Amino acid sequence: MLNNLTVKAKLFILLIGSVIGFSVISFFMYKFVWDAHHYGEIETEIEMMKSDMLMLRRNEKDFILRKDMKYKTKYEKNYNKLIEDSHKLASLLKDNGINNSGVKDFISISADYKKYMFEYMALQEKIGLNEKTGLYGSLRASVLNVQDTAKKLKNYELLAKVYDLRKQEKDFMLRRDLKYVDKYKSKIDKLINNSNLVHDDIKKHLQTYKKDFLALIEAEIKIGLTHKEGLQGTLRKTIQKTESLLKTLAEHTEVIVEEKIDNLINTTLILALIMIILSSIFILFINKTIANSISTFQIGLSNFFKYLNKEDSSVELLDTNSKDELGQMAVVVNENIQKTKTLIEQDHALIQDVKRIVEEAKDGILYDRIEKNTSNDSLQELKTIFNQMLDIMSQNICGDVKKIQLALSKFQELDFTHRIPNPTGKTSQGLNNLAEIINDMLVENKANGLTLEQSSDILFSNVESLSTASNQAAASLEETAAALEEITSNITNNTENVVQMATHANEVTKSVNQGQDLASKTTTAMDEINSEVTAINEAITVIDQIAFQTNILSLNAAVEAATAGEAGKGFAVVAQEVRNLASRSAEAANEIKTLVTNATDKANNGKLIADEMIDGYTHLNESISKTLEIIKDVEMASKEQQQGIEQINNAVTELDQQTQQNASVANNTKDIAMQTQTIAQTVVNNANEKEFIGKDDVKSKNISNSNENISKPQAIEKAPKSIGSNQKSSNIKPITSNNSDDEWASF
Repeated sequence: MLNNLTVKAKLFILLIGSVIGFSVISFFMYKFVWDAHHYGEIETEIEMMKSDMLMLRRNEKDFILRKDMKYKTKYEKNYNKLIEDSHKLASLLKDNGINNSGVKDFISISADYKKYMFEYMALQEKIGLNEKTGLYGSLRASVLNVQDTAKKLKNYELLAKVYDLRKQEKDFMLRRDLKYVDKYKSKIDKLINNSNLVHDDIKKHLQTYKKDFLALIEAEIKIGLTHKEGLQGTLRKTIQKTESLLKTLAEHTEVIVEEKIDNLINTTLILALIMIILSSIFILFINKTIANSISTFQIGLSNFFKYLNKEDSSVELLDTNSKDELGQMAVVVNENIQKTKTLIEQDHALIQDVKRIVEEAKDGILYDRIEKNTSNDSLQELKTIFNQMLDIMSQNICGDVKKIQLALSKFQELDFTHRIPNPTGKTSQGLNNLAEIINDMLVENKANGLTLEQSSDILFSNVESLSTASNQAAASLEETAAALEEITSNITNNTENVVQMATHANEVTKSVNQGQDLASKTTTAMDEINSEVTAINEAITVIDQIAFQTNILSLNAAVEAATAGEAGKGFAVVAQEVRNLASRSAEAANEIKTLVTNATDKANNGKLIADEMIDGYTHLNESISKTLEIIKDVEMASKEQQQGIEQINNAVTELDQQTQQNASVANNTKDIAMQTQTIAQTVVNNANEKEFIGKDDVKSKNISNSNENISKPQAIEKAPKSIGSNQKSSNIKPITSNNSDDEWASF
């Protein structure tokens, strides 16, 4: 009956069954989630109580550490929240049928915790929240009164004992040990009863100090010297009970909640499993009827796709016995299978023909064409385009590409004798034309290279001879020019020297007359010097006596400085320097005396020499007059020689410059000839490396010798070698007489 239904009807029935099963399972899941939510609220409230308890402990620790009453307000606020959460937990436990007696006990213990905590805070406030309040402040004020009074009275012994009492006080505060209190009492009682140190006013301050300290000790004992004693111990025990009870309550409640959740889960799973089994049976039954039709259709399509993918060589039609939508689809698919099979066979034949043409094209054959046809418009259009491409390639390139490859290979090997036989394409014809052009270029290049090589050899030989001759001529002319220049320079110098000799001779005549006058004056000056030397000797004697007395005074000063000790060290140094100056003055006076004696002797000798000079000047004046006449004759002859040799020197210099220019041109031409020879050899070698038609028959061209105008390069300026040109051979300094008075003044 189900086999005759459509797939749509089968799926609708399957949907209705699934919705019913899902609704039943959802109901049980909702109930489970609802109950689990209530149990989760219980666990949440327990965690909130734990958090509130931790906040109370935090407020407690903050107050103990910071001694600030604001934490009392926070503590009270968190305590109220803890009690509120405890009542909520008790109500939830009652609503879910769970015993809530543990919560009531926790509330009772929490109240005791609050009570003891507030007592601790009140007692701490009495002791003092800081060093300036409560018993701390009173104690600080009383001890400062004792210290200030002792300082005003400058009673440092009392102040030292008060500091000792402060030490006992601090030891107790740090170590919380009552033995330091006993030491404090003993020492302060002794101090109070010591009438030598303490008068009535200080005694009152000490008694107040003792009373305040003992009151502080009493309060500290009540609050607890350790965390196990006094109010701290009671508070600690209460906290432990509170935390223990809260932990027990949480564990007990957790066990009960887990049991109830497990029961609820088991019940829900059983009911859900029953519904899943019933739904699965119904779904499997419906699915089987649909799956059979789909499986049959799937197998048919799979076989068809295998045929399309070339996995099978044949294909079978689908089964059309089913009355549902899949059976109708099978009929349509069978029609398309028949059409596709025919089209695939045509396409296969066309593709095989294309493969044949492609293989031939790979081998370079471009004149065959695709002949098979197909109903596939795209492949048929591809066939037409492919054949047109082959036609164009055959016309533009060649019917056989291998011929072009062979020609290119030959050209790559520099063999330009190869030609493509029977060229049909434009490319093959162009390659043959290119080979002809390259062949003609190579023939022309080799001919030009041979011609250039032959010409460069001749040019190089001629230029080398010219260069050698030019260089030799330039060297010879340069030596000649240098020699002439040196002769010219010597003659010029001689002429100038003759003129200078005439001038000097006239000057010597004047100097002789002046010397004769000066010799007479020298005799007179020598007599005056003798009288001045006598006066100098007397002055030197006075200087010597002054130096002796200064030396005596410096010795006395040194003795006085030594007697003065450390204070006279500086003066001793000065005395020593004065003594050194006196010694140097005595030495200088002796040296001057010696020099004056020598000067007296030399002055006497100078007087005798001056007399002899007067006679000599008379004879010298006569000789100079004769020399002047001879010098005038030599001067005239030297001037005539100078004019002639200067004309010769100018002509040789111009010839040397022209020869230098010729040598420079010859050297430059030689370099160009060598470069040309190298280029010619390179051209010929490059041409010989290639194969072309007429290679071995190429000869150099016949070129008639012609004189080419070669522009002269700019002449290289070369300074002629000149030896003493336009320079005076010697500089004669004028003779100046030294004034004898200036020399003696300098001396």
